[in-house]
Amino acid sequence: MSAFDSHTPPDAGQQWNAHDYAIDAGFVPVLGGAVARLLDPQHGERILDLGCGDGVLSVDLALSGAHITGVDASPELVGGARARGIEAHVMDAHALTFTRQFDAVFSNAALHWMRGADQVIAGVARALKPGGRFVAEMGGHGNVVAITSALQAALCSNGHAVPAFPWHFPTADDYAERLRAHGFQVRYIEMQARPTALPTGMRGWLRTFASPFLTGLDATQRQRVIDDAVALLEPTQCDARGQWTADYVRLRFDARLRTV
Repeated sequence: MSAFDSHTPPDAGQQWNAHDYAIDAGFVPVLGGAVARLLDPQHGERILDLGCGDGVLSVDLALSGAHITGVDASPELVGGARARGIEAHVMDAHALTFTRQFDAVFSNAALHWMRGADQVIAGVARALKPGGRFVAEMGGHGNVVAITSALQAALCSNGHAVPAFPWHFPTADDYAERLRAHGFQVRYIEMQARPTALPTGMRGWLRTFASPFLTGLDATQRQRVIDDAVALLEPTQCDARGQWTADYVRLRFDARLRTV
């Protein structure tokens, strides 16, 4: 049994601000277009958007005529999704309450926040109708290793303890094995390096996503750690034009719940 098999509260240490998310993480739903095409939503289908965030991609899925239900652990982001007209609920993905309700479960850039992977996959399997599909993209093994290494080094150099790693970035083999163990047939799974331009720079990315590393620090300490991390990252993640890039590695898959 791995460390990820025990239940861990969702988004441990992460703080979400809907306004900052829209500004600093607007690229997330944009880059979700490829996995949305893999889902291929159909008119009249019932689809669960797992980790829907502020609902930007949910709205795009709904344009197909499918009925979209969103769930997210963040009340702030769920509020943003509801403001866009999405039926959205605050829910721990480790304890989904749906039974045989959906034709498909979709997730973009969210599963790596859910460290109890087996609990999440089991809940997805319960939520799906027989033969239903689970289509998702998440951070894969090696995702943001440069960024997290810089954060850890900055914390150490400033005399702070390094917290437990906040994400689950599995290999394709590991996640495929988990899917099969919960009754899925894996039709497609692929790991892909995808360096990703950051429209508001590395500071914007850290402002939105680095809270788990900075919990317990006061404002001055947080700023010093961020400054040091940015300085460490600049030689490799910022080009001569000042464009910052995150070292993303994405894991994308299409799995179907077996009918027997």
